[in-house]
Amino acid sequence: MAPNTLGSMTYSFSRMYERVASRIGLNGLIKGKALPLLSLKPDIKASILCIEDNAMYLGLRKAVLEEAGYTVLAAANETEALQVLSEAPVCLVLSDHMLRGTTGTELARRMKEIKRDVPIIVYSGKVPESLRYVDGFIHRNEPVSDFLSLIHDFVKRYRE
Repeated sequence: MAPNTLGSMTYSFSRMYERVASRIGLNGLIKGKALPLLSLKPDIKASILCIEDNAMYLGLRKAVLEEAGYTVLAAANETEALQVLSEAPVCLVLSDHMLRGTTGTELARRMKEIKRDVPIIVYSGKVPESLRYVDGFIHRNEPVSDFLSLIHDFVKRYRE
């Protein structure tokens, strides 16, 4: 990946976190819409397994999800992710697609062998060639409000 592309991704996600952090809690609005904060916060803290091999992106994504009311379990690689999934009560997996040594879709295949019913969402800048074992895809340029709304919907469906 070219350095300027990585820089723009960092800037984009940093801006996304800044918008969430500044709008949630201060005025109860998300992206200028009059959505009550409770509409995106889970009733009981849901645990999301977030997989990202870039520590900065993992920290940003974790902060955004925690600000929205989720408990976030972080994993930086495939081994950690599989261990956390097998040991923890997880309502959703949010995985980067391009991981060192594997892809989000390949990891999803292995995760479905452990917990078939837990939804797995791939988060990336481009749609993977196959989404066979994946339950959803979120583009990294998705607005924060839409990102959180999609996460909320997947968690809600899992709990029903």
